[in-house]
Amino acid sequence: MTKGSEQAYKDLMEKLDQLDIKYKIVDHPAAETTEQADSYIAGLEGVRTKTMFLKDKKKHFYLVIMDDKKRMDFKDFQELTGTKRISMAHDHDIEEQLGLEAGIVSPFGIMNNADHNIKLYFDKEMLDSEEILTFHPNVNTHTIFLTASDLMKFIDACGFEYEILDLE
Repeated sequence: MTKGSEQAYKDLMEKLDQLDIKYKIVDHPAAETTEQADSYIAGLEGVRTKTMFLKDKKKHFYLVIMDDKKRMDFKDFQELTGTKRISMAHDHDIEEQLGLEAGIVSPFGIMNNADHNIKLYFDKEMLDSEEILTFHPNVNTHTIFLTASDLMKFIDACGFEYEILDLE
């Protein structure tokens, strides 16, 4: 299976349907950047998100989900989580751990992580500001809209825990 392929997208849709999670999908041309993705869904309600896949020197992995308008403050993240020497994970880490291509990282990739070795963090402000969140659903030719509570239901069903942080 090609990572980030239509099959990965179909697998996700099946999982969401099994969990009775309501969502809306917008089809669009392949989006290579968050700006491009945002332009394809302009005028539609929802927080535009970015998901960063990080690792530390000991090869611990972290998914950080936040509003795409915010900049990631690595020092602040390390202080809040007690982690050290955090950096962006390599493309091969993304493929190995999430079964996705770089640029298509979202919380939905955890369904491909059998080792359950990824910690998830959400920015509190993003969850406080609006109910609807937007992501690439394991492929960059669609955008999915769903509530934060339904996203948490998906994460719980995949057997993962998450923390909510007040990122600066």
